[in-house]
Amino acid sequence: MKKRTHLAKLAMVFLGLFFVSHTSSAQILRKLGKAAERAAERTVERRVEKETSEKTDQALDSIFEPGESKKKTKKKSSSKKDNTSTNKAPTETSGTNGNSASTVPKNASPTMAIYSKFDFVPGDTPLFFDDFSNDFVGDFPSRWNTNGSGELVTVEGENSKWLKLLPGFTTAYIPDISPLPDEFTLEFDVIALGLDKKTSSQAYFGIVIEDNNTFKKGANMGMVEYSLCQFIDPGITVENKVASKRVIRNIVKADIRQVVNNKHHISVAINKERFRFWINENKYIDVPRLLPSNVQMQGIKFMLRGTDTNKESILISNIKVAKGGVDLRRKLLADGKISTNGILFNSGSAEIQPQSMGIIRQIYQVLQQDSSINLKIVGHTDADGDDKKNLQLSKQRAEAVKNALVSIYDVSSSRLSTDGKGESEPVGDNSSPDGKSMNRRVEFIKL
Repeated sequence: MKKRTHLAKLAMVFLGLFFVSHTSSAQILRKLGKAAERAAERTVERRVEKETSEKTDQALDSIFEPGESKKKTKKKSSSKKDNTSTNKAPTETSGTNGNSASTVPKNASPTMAIYSKFDFVPGDTPLFFDDFSNDFVGDFPSRWNTNGSGELVTVEGENSKWLKLLPGFTTAYIPDISPLPDEFTLEFDVIALGLDKKTSSQAYFGIVIEDNNTFKKGANMGMVEYSLCQFIDPGITVENKVASKRVIRNIVKADIRQVVNNKHHISVAINKERFRFWINENKYIDVPRLLPSNVQMQGIKFMLRGTDTNKESILISNIKVAKGGVDLRRKLLADGKISTNGILFNSGSAEIQPQSMGIIRQIYQVLQQDSSINLKIVGHTDADGDDKKNLQLSKQRAEAVKNALVSIYDVSSSRLSTDGKGESEPVGDNSSPDGKSMNRRVEFIKL
């Protein structure tokens, strides 16, 4: 009897273990099923994302690079990247100084194609250029003035020095370019550091054109400020004063958060009362009568406000001011020749910086209008480096401009010839940044 009772208890234990084991297995199977289901969902999502990306790349290539095959598009999408698409500072993208030779790319990059409708044309008479090459790291640049502070710093992957403006509320200006001409252009590069979701909605970086060249607030001015905020998109503010009265103040909606969080290029064109403003290839402001009429503008001021003194900073470099910037097309047709230092190249190479496409676009428009015109393109360098390498580089840069006209605008290569003069025909003093900037130029000669 005891033996039977013992066997019954054992049977009950085995039944209990079987039940627990069966229940656990069922739970495990259910978990495995859910995991498999989630994995399948992720696989589908990745597949859809990949196919969507490929279709998008194909559509963009059909717009920017007609004639490219789909197979080539897939390979190209991962190898050519815009330098402004990552927070890491790109290598050798500042200025045109440093004249060592490099290979000219045969085809235009997607970035160049994107800039193909960029309509900014820099002035053709240099007034001021500063890459801070004659100043020491740690100092505030000698050709500038400020009511706050700042210092020159170096940036990994960049050749130029950069002016780091003091966070908070700072004004910096250039004393030696007053008065300003009625028509001029301003260009410079910007790197913003430390921006994140906590960056204030009141953090702005602005460019002011004013009737004085001091720290005094003028009675007449035009200003554009763009937001550095990352958690919302406050947009771009445009404002003016005429005889001490505000006439215009408006906020243009534009989500530029990703753009300003990367290295970017600012272009400003002043044509008497008209004020135009670009970030990279996009024009955001074009006000025909922002500046007052019959008032001589005196100063260009850079204003930074609302940034955190502990982590956020704005760096600027390669500042260029030039007289003109109206219409090179008419001058080429009338005079049969133009010379411009507005076509910029990466340091020591023949790779064209995309913001130069405004000039190349105007050259294309001349060729498109009159099919009988043929052009000779001549490159020039400054005197930095070896003269033989400079001669070779000048020829490569002229060829790069020709390639841009052919590959982007479909100009027949038979209408274009090229040459290079190296450093042999300077128009400025090679011992100064201003003079070097003048010497780095491209000529277009009607044949």
